[in-house]
Amino acid sequence: MKFDKIIQRLLPHDESFYKFFGEASQNLVNAVALLKELSVAKEGSDREKLIMQIKELEHHGDNLTHKIFSELNSTFVTPFDREDIHQLTSALDDVMDHMDGTANRITLYKIKEYPEPMVRLIDILQLSIGELHRGVGMLRDLNKANELQRVFQRINEYENNADSVFEQGVADLFENEKDAIQVIKLKEILVGLETATDKCEDAANVLEGIYIKNA
Repeated sequence: MKFDKIIQRLLPHDESFYKFFGEASQNLVNAVALLKELSVAKEGSDREKLIMQIKELEHHGDNLTHKIFSELNSTFVTPFDREDIHQLTSALDDVMDHMDGTANRITLYKIKEYPEPMVRLIDILQLSIGELHRGVGMLRDLNKANELQRVFQRINEYENNADSVFEQGVADLFENEKDAIQVIKLKEILVGLETATDKCEDAANVLEGIYIKNA
């Protein structure tokens, strides 16, 4: 281990980062649960309520992002590399942004029926976010190598599954949907969901980098 790493471990760390990251990942868990409810909601009023709740969580996520960056600028000793803290914060924020964007499109495009690929992508995203939340919770104890590796592996598998569902879903749209405008609307929503799973993998990659550097 490099001497500067030894010194960094001996110095007192700002514990706020662990708290903020835990809140940010829990915020994603809450948001994807609402997105799942949105995918089965029938009434317009229910949909509007759920979309407003997702938007509130997106604002909360933005506030957490600002708090982390502010803490980063004012803290001398951080628990791990500043660049990793910045990248992890941005990746978590990206996941939230794509969920919020998807929810907005569902209401703006007046989507009334949800094709099976959309529902499956939300299910995969929920599983991926659940694993991401577990991984973030292990930041305080990076000695759980086997558990962390399982988290990274599952998130990678979910991202691959999402790619397959997305590609087949788009192919089915082109094959079966006769309304060109509807194809565009649904494809954009599928893109948003698939991209959210990509961002989960980005966050997992940052976590894995933190683990490798600090194990």
